[in-house]
Amino acid sequence: MKLHLPLKALLLSSLALVATTQASSIDFNDFSSVSGLTLNGSTAQAGNVLRLTPASGWQSGSAFSTTTLALNNLNSFSTRFQFQITGSGGIGDENGSGADGLVFVVQTVSNNVGGAGGGIGYQGINPSVGIEFDTYNNGGWDDNNGNHVGVDLNGNIDSVVQAGVLPRFNDGNIWTAWVDYNGSTNQLEVRVNQTGLRPGGATLTHNVNLATLLGTPNAYVGFTSGTGAAWGNHDILNWEFESNYAPIGSVPEGSSTLPLLALGLAGLGWLYRSRLR
Repeated sequence: MKLHLPLKALLLSSLALVATTQASSIDFNDFSSVSGLTLNGSTAQAGNVLRLTPASGWQSGSAFSTTTLALNNLNSFSTRFQFQITGSGGIGDENGSGADGLVFVVQTVSNNVGGAGGGIGYQGINPSVGIEFDTYNNGGWDDNNGNHVGVDLNGNIDSVVQAGVLPRFNDGNIWTAWVDYNGSTNQLEVRVNQTGLRPGGATLTHNVNLATLLGTPNAYVGFTSGTGAAWGNHDILNWEFESNYAPIGSVPEGSSTLPLLALGLAGLGWLYRSRLR
């Protein structure tokens, strides 16, 4: 029996959904392997995590894709990752001891690392865009806020926009972050929480033309971190990256596309049976 057109459309839609969920440009369920990444400075593989800096003073490290990725649709991208900061020590601010945080970075320079301490391993990487998860109050350039998300441009750690976050990032718990950039609208959105469930509203938004800023769609993507007179283990636990605007939801780790396919096929079966009645 031939499939009716609506039935064909539903089948194609189901298969497209499966294909979409498999389209990640980068997908690390953990870092038991760091193949495809170049580690710089103090960054190292630590068991199943990517340790950007160890819990010791005056460190600077980074991990970037070994080769550039082609960002589609005017440098659009979407990413989701989980991080954890433990072993905080050294000097402190109003939130306690530990520093300095980490930065998710899209840059076109090379596999390198920026300044330590308040430079968070990002300072001086130009051209670039960085999303900082800052854990230390360095005064004016941090807007006197020791725990915030900020958007940094061209290696400058004085964020063009920032938003305070509670509780503190270096509380030892697991945080999930989502960063999405739509090149068609120039809208950059950042989300972060401890639940792992993608929020509807963004923690921070900013309008920026990354196609002009970066000058090329071919970019290295990755993370930087730095410590100074305060420190902590800055670990990335897992990471997904899409080289297009394709916001990543809250799919549990280790899940596959098979449940999505089953859901689509179940819908096909229901529609087919209904047409036989």
